[in-house]
Amino acid sequence: MLSASEFVESYGAIGAGKANAPAKKLSLLGILAGFLIGMGGVVTNTAAHAITNVSVAKIACGLLFPFGLILVILTGAELFTGNNLIIISVLSGQATVRGMLRNWGIVYLGNFAGSVALAAACAFSGQMNLSDGELGVYAIKVAAAKCVLTFGHALTLGILCNILVCIAVMCALCAKDVTGRAIGAFVPISFFVICGFEHSVANMYYIPAGLFALSVPKYAQAAAAARFSTDALTWGNFLLRNLLSVTIGNVIGGCGFAALIWAAHCKRAVTK
Repeated sequence: MLSASEFVESYGAIGAGKANAPAKKLSLLGILAGFLIGMGGVVTNTAAHAITNVSVAKIACGLLFPFGLILVILTGAELFTGNNLIIISVLSGQATVRGMLRNWGIVYLGNFAGSVALAAACAFSGQMNLSDGELGVYAIKVAAAKCVLTFGHALTLGILCNILVCIAVMCALCAKDVTGRAIGAFVPISFFVICGFEHSVANMYYIPAGLFALSVPKYAQAAAAARFSTDALTWGNFLLRNLLSVTIGNVIGGCGFAALIWAAHCKRAVTK
């Protein structure tokens, strides 16, 4: 595997390539990444919806969700949160701030499109009919819980999350074979899922899935019978209360980690 200093040296060129990639390519690969991370949400909701023990449910989700990021890495898809590492290329002078922001903007919109489309497909195709619609109720419950987080709470959870996501991407790119890349990505992502940290692209699936499910009478009636509040589950709260704060937190955490790694290892990387 690559050492940390070798990673910093190699990522400079990788990030520069991402910053200068054609918009069409970034859009398509962004949609793919949104779909793959969203599939992590689909499988965790499906696996956990009938598990009553919270700890067991968390562990099950932590074991399953990381495969979404593994597939992102192996397919070369573009993920907004992982691309916060492009700050390494900016600090090393191989990419511009404008190019980095261009990448982030295009990829973020692509991630959003892929995740929301998957959420709609699951809600309206009957995929959530499992356990007589309890999967749909669970999707609503998860989404509603995310929409009541305060700005500060969501921001902090977003910071912690993307430190781990960027560590996962770094570990995966340090490996020189498929097994190493998978293991490198798996462990940090498992940590953030079990700990309940907030990931903006994952929430692009989780919350729209709940919103779409709430518009299906069968799921909405079952949710009402379960007697938990869905008042906060609105598109406005999704975009302005959760997604905005989590995205800001993800950027702070991801860029902060990338800058730290660059500062700690750039001199050794330059002199090698």
